[in-house]
Amino acid sequence: MTSSLPLDAFARVLGPKGLIRDSNDIAPWLHDWRGHYHGQSPAILSPASTQEVAACVTLAAEHGVALVPQGGNTSMVGGATPPADGSALILSLRRMNRIRSIDTAANQAVCEAGVILSTLHEAAEAAGRRFPLSLGAKGSATIGGLISTNAGGTQVLRHGTMRGLVDGIEAVLPDGSIYDGLAPLKKDNRGYDLKQLLIGGEGTLGIVTAATLKLVPAITCGATAWFGVGSPHDALKLLRALEARLGPIIEGFEVMAAEPVSYVFDHIPNTRPPISPLAPWNALVEFDLTSLGETGPARLEAVLSDVLGESALGVTDAALAQNEAQSRDFWRIRESIPEAERSAGFPIPFDISVPINSMPDFMIEAATACTTRFPGTTATSYGHLGDGNVHFHVRAPKGTVDTAAWLHGEGTEIRQYVHDMVVAAGGSISAEHGIGQSKRAELARLSAPSRLMTLRAIKAALDPQGIMNPGKLIPLASEG
Repeated sequence: MTSSLPLDAFARVLGPKGLIRDSNDIAPWLHDWRGHYHGQSPAILSPASTQEVAACVTLAAEHGVALVPQGGNTSMVGGATPPADGSALILSLRRMNRIRSIDTAANQAVCEAGVILSTLHEAAEAAGRRFPLSLGAKGSATIGGLISTNAGGTQVLRHGTMRGLVDGIEAVLPDGSIYDGLAPLKKDNRGYDLKQLLIGGEGTLGIVTAATLKLVPAITCGATAWFGVGSPHDALKLLRALEARLGPIIEGFEVMAAEPVSYVFDHIPNTRPPISPLAPWNALVEFDLTSLGETGPARLEAVLSDVLGESALGVTDAALAQNEAQSRDFWRIRESIPEAERSAGFPIPFDISVPINSMPDFMIEAATACTTRFPGTTATSYGHLGDGNVHFHVRAPKGTVDTAAWLHGEGTEIRQYVHDMVVAAGGSISAEHGIGQSKRAELARLSAPSRLMTLRAIKAALDPQGIMNPGKLIPLASEG
C-alpha cells in the first residue's frame, strides 16, 4: 500500500522528525496493549503542533487516506490499532506534549493531547492543585486518549469521568479545519455540544489536539480505610452510611470479592491482608478530609467506630491506614487484581456498568449464572461501587490448553451471555474502556435502531469519507 500513499507530501509538512518510515520503529505501535489486535501501517505521522495535525488531515482528506490517532496506545479494546491491510497511517500525538498553562485562580490546565497523565498530576501538584482522575496506566496514557475514550478510574464517584472534567477542547475535524473550543464557558447555548461529541468519540469524528481541564485543590488531609463486609449489599449500605455521616468527601469506593483479593496475596510479592481473616467482600475507601479541618481525622475515626458497631451495616472489621506507605499498600492490592487473576486461569474481562442499586445483585447473580451455564468456568468481580462500574471476569476451565480456541469458541458465547445480562439490568457493555474493535459487533447486536441510526448519521455527516479511525466504535450497516 505504501506506493499509493502520498508519504513524501506528509514528509514536506512534518519535516525529518515528523514522519517515521522505519519498520522497526513502527512495529511497537502496530498492536494493542493486550496483544489481541495486530495491524499494519507504512508510516507514523508525528506532528508537533495543531497546525501540523491540520495539515496532515487536510492531505489525508484530499487523497482519501485513513488515519488512526494514537496516544499512549493503552486501549483495552483495540481502539488505536491500524487495520491489518496497511491502508491507514498512524497519527501519533506523542510529540504534542506541552502543558500550555496552569491557572490556579481558575483551577484549570490547558494541555496538549500527548501529555502523559502522570506528568499532568506532577505539574498540578507542584502548583498546589490536582487533576482528579487516575488509573493504572497513568504512566503511559495520554490526555488525548483519555478524552477520546471518556476514561473513568477510581475517583469517578466524586469527580466524574472525563466528560465532567473537560471544560474545553481543541480538535482537528475530518476536513482539516481546526475547532477551537478551548474557552471554558459555563454557559454556551449555540446548539449541539461539539465538545461532548468528541469526548468518547474514539477519534472517529476528529482528532483532539488540546483540552482545558478542571483542577481541584490538593488534598491536605486524606485517609484510606479497608472494610470487611458480608456482601456487596452491605458494601452499598456502608457507602450510603458514610456519605450521610461525612458528606461528599469520599474520593473512591472499591468493592472486591474475597476470591480475587486472595489471588493477590498468593501471587503478588510483598502484599498482605489489611484485615485477618479476609472478609467475604471487601471495600477500599479513600477520603478527602480537607474540608473538615483539624477535626477531620478524629471525626473519621468516630464514624468508623460507629459503623463497626452498627450490625445492620454488616461491617465485620476495618483497618485505617496509618501513613502514606500503608495507604499505597492498600491500593496496591486493588490495582494488582487484574495481574493476579491471570494466575487463576485465562480470563475474559468485562468492563460493564449497571445502575448503582443493581450492582450488588448483579455481582453475585452474574457469577452464579455464568458458572452454572458454562461448567468448569469460574467468575469473580470487583469494581467502583459508587458509579456502578463492574469489572467482571470469567475464566477458562482449569487445564484449558488452547486458550485462543476457547476464547473464540465458548468465549464468544460467554461474552454474549454476560452482555445480555447487562442489558437486561439496564446497563452498558462499556463502562470506561470504550468500544474500539472488540465490542463493535456487540454494540450493533444489542443497541436500539435509534442509537445505531444516530451514531451512523453523525459519523457520515462529519466524516463522509470515513477516514477517521476506520473500523472503530461505529458498527457497519451489515453488523446490525
